[in-house]
Amino acid sequence: MHEVLDIFIANITLIISFMYVALKLKEYLILRLQKISNIIWIVSLVISLLSIWIMHHPLLHEGMRIDLRGIPIYFISYLGGWKLGLIATILPSWYRYELGGPSVIQGITQALLLPFAIGAIFHKRKAFNPPLTILNLKHMFLGFGTYSIIKSFLMILTTPATLTTTLIMLIFEGISLLIIGLINNDVNQNLLYKNELEFHSRHDNMTNLYNLRYFRSRVNSITENSTPYVIAMFDVDHFKNYNDTHGHPAGDAALRTIGQLLNDSMRKEDVFARYGGEEFIICFTNVNKTTSFSIAERFRKLVETYPFYGEEQQPSGKLTISMGISSTSTNKNLDMLIEEADQALYTAKNSGRNKVHLYMLN
Repeated sequence: MHEVLDIFIANITLIISFMYVALKLKEYLILRLQKISNIIWIVSLVISLLSIWIMHHPLLHEGMRIDLRGIPIYFISYLGGWKLGLIATILPSWYRYELGGPSVIQGITQALLLPFAIGAIFHKRKAFNPPLTILNLKHMFLGFGTYSIIKSFLMILTTPATLTTTLIMLIFEGISLLIIGLINNDVNQNLLYKNELEFHSRHDNMTNLYNLRYFRSRVNSITENSTPYVIAMFDVDHFKNYNDTHGHPAGDAALRTIGQLLNDSMRKEDVFARYGGEEFIICFTNVNKTTSFSIAERFRKLVETYPFYGEEQQPSGKLTISMGISSTSTNKNLDMLIEEADQALYTAKNSGRNKVHLYMLN
């Protein structure tokens, strides 16, 4: 009995330690790689190595090798589905075949193929969110219970394993699976919270555009690279009238729509943010004033033609914007360009609104 407990304790310690290090390594990579979800299949290879490593520490009983190799296979199959599970199963199956012994077929089918199949069947595709999937532990253990019943029956029926050894193995399998699931959820939940906090620290809560603080940091990076840029500022014409007529919820919805139009129409290299209230700011990079005017005018027309709710009750019959554009950034800092764009915006509004105006030196 002491030998049985020692072997399974060694197995569970190995599983927990390995998975903890692997998940922490994933956390490190997520913070540094943009598209780690594209290489999630590497996790299957890591899991397969863990399963092979566990087979180096078996309980030997009448030529039979008893260990917890099936838990990593069940975990990855439940987590990622049959494709990731299949990748994780191939090498351990080959390795178990190479080890040989009288129960090699049972060792492959019951301890590798069976957890792969049950895990894949119970996999919840809609909940799979690589690399930050939060596991439903109750559902995962429903699948594990199914696997345990089938495996226990087959082991007692087809192998020399005793009922006591089988039950102890299942207990340790359940403990190790529970701890792996808890570690997975803890690491992924912390990363989700971190991502959420970082998002809200950079974005405006209403429009989900960048906030002014992060906009400034992005433009400062552009300045450090000596990239020429132009600043544009615009606000919504007669926005107070729109709010008074339709209410603040409708006004907020209009601002969110304008933010989405910005996201959909601006170039990839441009940076834009909500400046405050109904006012927005744009940094056009690698352009001159003529090009920036063309881009701004196209956006102005896009807003003018968009069918906003209740816009027919605006003074002009439409919800429109006015925009001012600064001079280029040569020998000028961001605050100077913002001041120029603001002056140009003031001119655009005073000359009839629904216009784009370039800053001109007096």
